[in-house]
Amino acid sequence: MAYTIEAQNLAKTFTVNESGKGLLGAVKALFSTKKRIIHAVENISFGIGQGEFAGYVGENGAGKSTTIKILTGILVPTGGVARVNGVVPYENRRENSKNIGVVFGQRTQLWWDLPVRESFEILRVIYRVSKGDFDATMARLTMGLGLDGLMEMPVRKLSLGQRMRCDIAASLVHRPAVLFLDEPTIGLDVLAKENIRSFLRELNAKDGTTIILTTHDMNDIEQLCKRLIILDKGRIVHDGPTDELKKKFPHDKIIEVDFENEVAALPLVPELEPIRREGNKMWLRHAHGPSGLALAIGKLASLYPVKDLSVREPSVELIVRSIYEKTAALPAYAPGEKAAE
Repeated sequence: MAYTIEAQNLAKTFTVNESGKGLLGAVKALFSTKKRIIHAVENISFGIGQGEFAGYVGENGAGKSTTIKILTGILVPTGGVARVNGVVPYENRRENSKNIGVVFGQRTQLWWDLPVRESFEILRVIYRVSKGDFDATMARLTMGLGLDGLMEMPVRKLSLGQRMRCDIAASLVHRPAVLFLDEPTIGLDVLAKENIRSFLRELNAKDGTTIILTTHDMNDIEQLCKRLIILDKGRIVHDGPTDELKKKFPHDKIIEVDFENEVAALPLVPELEPIRREGNKMWLRHAHGPSGLALAIGKLASLYPVKDLSVREPSVELIVRSIYEKTAALPAYAPGEKAAE
């Protein structure tokens, strides 16, 4: 099968200098530098077909951004190979850039002191988009992302939500076949997030744009991504349909309990496993089948001061968290990491 985005045994290592603590450690480092090799990405492989909308998630330092930077041509891998639309991105950055759009949530590709419209015009020239195609594309982006009223504003005066909408539009000026999104909804309010999600959903469905989304917001994943790839310490620990995750926990139920006062532990109800706590509120997992759920809830209510209680299926966020817990016993760095003199 031919993939639009492909990674084969992709690896990336970084070497960092280690110095001792305090003044003495700094002096020693001048004469003998100890180095540590970090495996940011270790032999990962995946293929994403044309028109797929895939989530690419992991905790900080898992290797998400490193992978995206390799696929966009910013970084060169230490081992393995990557291809996007048949192009090796870090060997032919110019050809690769013609077919991809990139949005990094923390960085803008717009010109800070120029009006938004002029930034788009500059990008039109850079990507050599004809005036007719540009006008048609901008009309659609303006409507889909609600850019009316923003085009004449200097970028520096945009709010975070407004800037993110403009950055997404900027990445699509040349109508790329592939779109990489790195935390596109970070720091946005609920309404701004939903507007961006609606646009991305339509872009994927109508244009068949292949999209990779990295995010810490699991609501983005649940609402947009049919496929989910999970990284942990530079390795893929799950790759499959998002709905498949829930099927792996067929008997689990999540009980959200609001207690009258803060409860430290639940030793008298061992069937319910605490997985999260916020003040007087606690989230509990029941994994002993539906037949024992009512009994466990009845025992909980009789032994502890329950103010309110609800039962629901586990969210993708909670399931992903449980996957991380299972891999928490692994070393802080991938096996094979070594100290180098």
